[in-house]
Amino acid sequence: MKQPAHPDSKTFVRWFRDSAPYINAFRGRTFVIAFGGEMLADAQFSTLVHDLALLNSLGVKLVLVHGCRPQIEARLKKRNAQLHYVNGLRVTDDEALLCVKEAAGCVRQEIEALLSMGLTNSPMAGACIRVVSGNFITAQPLGVRDGVDYRHTGEVRRVDTSALRNLLDSGAIALLSPIGYSPTGEIFNLSAEDVATTVAARLRADKLIYLVDGKGVTDNRHHLIRELTLSHAERLLDKKHKLGEVIQHCLQAAISACRKEVARAHIIDRNIDGALLLELFTRDGSGTLLMADPFEDTRQARLEDIGGILELIAPLEAEDILVRRSREKLEMEIEHFTVVERDGAIVACAALYPFIKEKISELACLAVHPDYRTQGRGKALLGYIEKQSRQLGITRLFVLSTRTSHWFREHGFNSGALDKLPVKRRALYNYQRKAKVFIKDIV
Repeated sequence: MKQPAHPDSKTFVRWFRDSAPYINAFRGRTFVIAFGGEMLADAQFSTLVHDLALLNSLGVKLVLVHGCRPQIEARLKKRNAQLHYVNGLRVTDDEALLCVKEAAGCVRQEIEALLSMGLTNSPMAGACIRVVSGNFITAQPLGVRDGVDYRHTGEVRRVDTSALRNLLDSGAIALLSPIGYSPTGEIFNLSAEDVATTVAARLRADKLIYLVDGKGVTDNRHHLIRELTLSHAERLLDKKHKLGEVIQHCLQAAISACRKEVARAHIIDRNIDGALLLELFTRDGSGTLLMADPFEDTRQARLEDIGGILELIAPLEAEDILVRRSREKLEMEIEHFTVVERDGAIVACAALYPFIKEKISELACLAVHPDYRTQGRGKALLGYIEKQSRQLGITRLFVLSTRTSHWFREHGFNSGALDKLPVKRRALYNYQRKAKVFIKDIV
């Protein structure tokens, strides 16, 4: 006789099933992950390595960019030397460069060793991961700025994207150090953030992830800001919002990357065990997500949007995909609508009608402009509506559909009976139209 599942087992099964869409979405995607040398001294680093190995096994293409500041500083201290900073930029002299090369080499080898571990009874048992480092970064000197010669401190000039893509396509992990080489054979000390940001932009990575000290971008009450649009992030920096130096630098770099076609940037607290997995495979994540796509303009509809909404839904009404709505009806119900605005045009909309007592909401009038239907806007808008519902304490979402049932099935809805709807909604059901009921649990 089958034993009842343990409560922890149920939680695990539910989490694993909920993570399936993310697993499918991330397969074949390119993630650039940056972290400081501080991580190697922490017990958390070995668990991060296991998480990176897991991502690799799921088909994620990984580029790792490591820093080595504490390792460099330790070597400088032994030599009674120091790394000078002018205007926030490092001045790397001959002795400092020697320490940089030693530290970067040791850190790289330690990371490679950990990623190569496949011991029995370890989380990486049986793993066979190839980690490849190389001269993928061509650098140039910062030169003389405001009368200061920055010597061996450089900046990224070129990234060998072709070689990196071939490496990633083979299933290997690329490991990049904060060091670059010039065509004349010189070596330059680079910023790990600069390397990560430039590589992500040149590869057009799907995600750029910074693992930092601190829980991410916070508001003035030190509460985590989970999602940021580019415009919001820029306002935080312009207002000199109280952010730590590292968070500020990462946020500036993330904005730059997203402006250069990196789809998403994440800033995550490195001190949380499993923070990377929580950020990637759970709905709320663990850090701050910076978005560069058109959904930054997703907002509640206003009366001045009615013309755009009517223009958007009219073709679907003509095909009897949507129920006809007059301008007067839209004016009365505009507070129920959410729109996606792109360059002043309404490119998507949806309406939400909550039934608070029954803890269920109706999703209606979901429409996306034909030019944008292959770019995931419908799915993103559905996620936005689900989030709105959860904030109201709603646990289920239903929709009535005549022609698009396959799309709702693909996004987690199941066939439902009319008697599962709230009594008030059943009274308004159009039996001539014979729309089918689909319901989705959104807890």
